[in-house]
Amino acid sequence: MAAFLELGMIEEVVQSVEEMDWLLPTDVQHEAIPLILGGGDVLMAAETGSGKTGAFSLPIIQIVQETKKMRREGKGGGRGKVGGGGAKTVKLNQFDRGDQFAVAPDGLLCQCREHRVWHGSRSTHGISSGKSYFEATVTDEGLCRIGWSTSRATHELGKDNLGFGFGGTGKKSFSSQFDNYGEPFGKDDTIGCCIDTDGGNVSFSKNGKNLGKAFDIPKHLHGDTFFAAVTLKNAEMKFNFGDTPFNNPPQVY
Repeated sequence: MAAFLELGMIEEVVQSVEEMDWLLPTDVQHEAIPLILGGGDVLMAAETGSGKTGAFSLPIIQIVQETKKMRREGKGGGRGKVGGGGAKTVKLNQFDRGDQFAVAPDGLLCQCREHRVWHGSRSTHGISSGKSYFEATVTDEGLCRIGWSTSRATHELGKDNLGFGFGGTGKKSFSSQFDNYGEPFGKDDTIGCCIDTDGGNVSFSKNGKNLGKAFDIPKHLHGDTFFAAVTLKNAEMKFNFGDTPFNNPPQVY
């Protein structure tokens, strides 16, 4: 069961899959299921028998089931919020990360011990509309960059025009442009990361101090799905996507 659960599948669907003797996801299912659950548009090609039908149908079944459940409970049918205690358990994606980037079994603690090259990861679920917030705490000294990116971005957050980063040196980064922003952060600091896809902006906080707007989301990314993202160089961070109380709940986000 654990293999499919790690992709973000709920237990009811996983149990049904196991009854059909599907014990392990195929390669294409590893890649596609987290992206589809996150609200992304996915196009894939693979040979017959590779598991493409399951890769599409399983997340569709889950989305329908979750939506019907939320409507029965009077929570509406919206999807896509990363943080804030929604229906989904959000983690860092074991299958969307650099090869020197380690993610703990709980999907919340991450580490990179490479000294020369940045390695990163993204969350299992994303946001395509509305607002969302998560926190990340630096648990060991090193170089960190935290923020939001699309599934098409590189894992070196902020080096292309598909992701927004805020680094421990007090720089914000987008499309390899690094500008002064906020203030530096390091071990034991907690960074709050907020995105407003409707308002079209990204902002950050440090230990509860609002650092103000960091980015306007450019037109070519309007309507895209954004995932919590991190890139590290010889560093470690701990994430909170809202399943436990935030250290510094945002007053307005």
